[in-house]
Amino acid sequence: MATAIERYPFLKELGLQDVNPGVYNGKWCGSGEVQLTYNPCDGSVIGAVTTATKEEYESCLAAMDAAWPIWASKPMPYRGEIVRQIGDELRRLLVPLGKLVSLEMGKILPEGVGEVQEFVDICDYAVGLSRMISGQIIPSERKEHVLWENWNPLGKIGIISAFNFPCAVFGWNAAISLVCGNVQIWKGASTTSLVSVAVNRVVANVLERNGLPGGIACLVSGPGRTAGEWLINDDRLALISFTGSTSIGKRIASQVAVRFGRTILELGGNNAIIVDKDADLNMAVRSALFASVGTCGQRCTSCRRLILHEDIYDDFVARLITAYNQVKMGDPLVEGNLLGPLHTKGAVKEFREGLEGILRCGGKVLRGGKVHDELPGNWVDATIVEISPDAPCVKEELFVPIVYVMKFKTLEEAIRMNNSVPQGLSASLFTKNQAAVFKWTGPLGADTGIVNVNVPTNGAEIGGAFGGEKETGGGREAGSDSWKQYMRRSTCTINYSNELPLAQGIKFD
Repeated sequence: MATAIERYPFLKELGLQDVNPGVYNGKWCGSGEVQLTYNPCDGSVIGAVTTATKEEYESCLAAMDAAWPIWASKPMPYRGEIVRQIGDELRRLLVPLGKLVSLEMGKILPEGVGEVQEFVDICDYAVGLSRMISGQIIPSERKEHVLWENWNPLGKIGIISAFNFPCAVFGWNAAISLVCGNVQIWKGASTTSLVSVAVNRVVANVLERNGLPGGIACLVSGPGRTAGEWLINDDRLALISFTGSTSIGKRIASQVAVRFGRTILELGGNNAIIVDKDADLNMAVRSALFASVGTCGQRCTSCRRLILHEDIYDDFVARLITAYNQVKMGDPLVEGNLLGPLHTKGAVKEFREGLEGILRCGGKVLRGGKVHDELPGNWVDATIVEISPDAPCVKEELFVPIVYVMKFKTLEEAIRMNNSVPQGLSASLFTKNQAAVFKWTGPLGADTGIVNVNVPTNGAEIGGAFGGEKETGGGREAGSDSWKQYMRRSTCTINYSNELPLAQGIKFD
């Protein structure tokens, strides 16, 4: 039987082999246990990565220490130029990297390619940012004094990314952090470690081509219980950016806070789409379909709850079921398939047990609900469930393609339903009512970090800050002023006079 390397030529194009070193500290190494990754379509082995020992982790930190003064002292536009080259290399490898994301994670190919494109886009954004970051001049109350804010890099940072966006989440952090002047160490998800190796290879090649130390962008592979814990508990890392579950995020927040480190937390989402009675139903149905079924329900911004006005409820649900029935399930690398597999057997278990809990809560399956045990791989049906908004299970996020449908009478009631869950990432309202739009986006509207009108809950743009409130963690990545999290601010006072006036007019003679 042919190996994955033989079956998928794009793996060789990315420099991957049957067994790949999973540690980069300026050179590729890795002498820890061998970690296999699997094709979620059929359970076959794709490849293997050698993980890090503690000594190899320490070698990464030593490489970062050596690289830090070199990288931090480079002008920011120069750092932007290096990130531009990373973006260009990603463009060149856009399709093979996208295919790797689809193969290893399980999302359909347009989503896999689109994810790599997000990294390209954030590189473009960061290049522009490298010529725009600045502090402000503040009026001084003292004669012949200048007061300003100066921004400098934090130093060494750690990035821990999740399986569902194994390329883009790293990119959102890395591109911004690098132009800010930090050096970094990345631990990707164990189940998508080939993507981590291939993507970090792109960054490393650009650094090496420019004569820069590899310690600027280190990689460490390994399970969370070892490699992840090394990052979380390392007080040499000024910032930990973590994307993952709320339960782990809570622990990371407390552990890093003890040492006064910073965190960027992108945790759970339990996102809702509200469809009011005056909405464009065709647009809303298409949006709900993509938001609920895309990535097999494994986006943090996936729609989990459809809150529908009672006047359009029956019509909308009928249209949605029709749309679901047209979604073709199959190999995500095959054109025309819109629903790939769940990522792991653990996710299939979550689907099965989650559905059992929903039925105990009084939920009624309107469409789907099946686990395809007859097929190799991790296949389940995209599922629609009718349920009361007060059911306890509605407040818990299931990271699978199950969406709840429920009714409301007034917009105020719908907003309360949207805000009733502990998570606060993304929410959308479909309406043509101008007053409703401003109520929804105002102080008594949605309590999420991403608030949309007439677009789905997923598909955020890199130009805006991405993240959420409450149990979503409060972190922000990508655009707006998210760069500030990767830098330290100094308030600087310069006295260019021959006198020593004190602030607030204090006399101390």
